[in-house]
Amino acid sequence: MSSPRTQAARRTRIVEVLGTRSIHSQEELRSVLADEGFSVTQATLSRDLVELGAVKVPASDGRSAYAVTSERPPSRPEAAVETSRLARALHELAVSIDHSLNIVVVRTPPGGAQYLASAFDGAHWGSILGTVAGDDTVLIVTRGVDAGAEVAEAILAMAEGRAASPPSSGRTTSGGKR
Repeated sequence: MSSPRTQAARRTRIVEVLGTRSIHSQEELRSVLADEGFSVTQATLSRDLVELGAVKVPASDGRSAYAVTSERPPSRPEAAVETSRLARALHELAVSIDHSLNIVVVRTPPGGAQYLASAFDGAHWGSILGTVAGDDTVLIVTRGVDAGAEVAEAILAMAEGRAASPPSSGRTTSGGKR
């Protein structure tokens, strides 16, 4: 199987490498990626690490190593990339956010709704049952009768850069409580 040399493929591979190997420097990571056919500059790699939420943590050998951390590890390697895409899309496209019971409505500039809905779908946010997009409006159906308020607040926090990922609660109950 061959992988395209896209940003998403590169970031997915970074998550996989950091999850399986002890990488102590960006240059070491660049070398591993280059061996696999991903030619990347130091500046691009640095941006990738920031977007993925990679941080240096103490390693078993006493040195620090890069790791992609989160309260709940992604269920698949590309989940971190998709969550990053969602946060960026929200920051760039969200004009307004409102909710009613288990429905959230996000307004975008004309033409932005399809891309934003796709970012929500790709992030596999457990509190979201599904999305429907028009030209400038994304309709989000949440799990749970009263989950709209919680999801709307989390979306607002991501759009404003106060949160890097959806809440780790995953699914809500029929009452909208964790």
